[in-house]
Amino acid sequence: MKRLIFTTLLVSGLAGVMAPGAFAQQDTTKKKMDYSEGHGIIIKTKAADSAKKGRFVGGITFTRVDLGFSRLIDNGSFNLSPSNDFLDYKGGKTSTFSFDVLQLGYRFNSNFKVYVAGGFDWTLIRLRKDITIAKNSNEFVYSQSDVHFSKNRFSSSYVHIPLNFEFRTKENNNGKRFYLVLGPEVSFLLNGKIKQISDERGKEKQYDSYHFQSVRYGGTVRFGYGGLGLFTKYYFNDMFTTGQQAGLKNMSFGVTFGLN
Repeated sequence: MKRLIFTTLLVSGLAGVMAPGAFAQQDTTKKKMDYSEGHGIIIKTKAADSAKKGRFVGGITFTRVDLGFSRLIDNGSFNLSPSNDFLDYKGGKTSTFSFDVLQLGYRFNSNFKVYVAGGFDWTLIRLRKDITIAKNSNEFVYSQSDVHFSKNRFSSSYVHIPLNFEFRTKENNNGKRFYLVLGPEVSFLLNGKIKQISDERGKEKQYDSYHFQSVRYGGTVRFGYGGLGLFTKYYFNDMFTTGQQAGLKNMSFGVTFGLN
């Protein structure tokens, strides 16, 4: 995960370097670069850039990087029920990480835009107990380990497709704006993963669906200033498909980078 975060930050930096060239080639008469549609390489036409009213926007981007904490909500409570106690986790080390790489939408005016995006989303649950969750079982089956894990991480990765409604104010004297971005999203499971580290067995990884929902739907709200903001996400359907985990949902909150 640390390597992934480093790679994405590196890509973000390269995209920031490449973006001016992409814009300059499309419209050499433009005096001020417009990064309001996201950091990265944004594909536009010259006609679209010169539109006085609405215009279509979209292309390859690297933006809305969300980094924060995840929490499990068990039938409206942050305390896990006995049937979910095996998922007891370390709150300070249970996290979320996501970003968008594509977007396509329509800017109605300088203050309002609607767009569909596409990207990736990870939820990383740091389990407290020394257990191993079984693969390929109809229900959650786990065994108590005879070794202590310095890391026992249970995670999921999704492709997410949000529909965002973006509101923004006019630029102030510093060239920055306030942003409010909200909307629903649907996600499709890539895989579930267990990563365990112990002195006796070293590093071990296992992959399976682990009963994560194959299709997840929820909503996101972001509020920020300039390129920095706060976000919260909540998923409306259950986190898992198993009956014993009915009512167990996932929410997250944290910091957003790359709003403008």
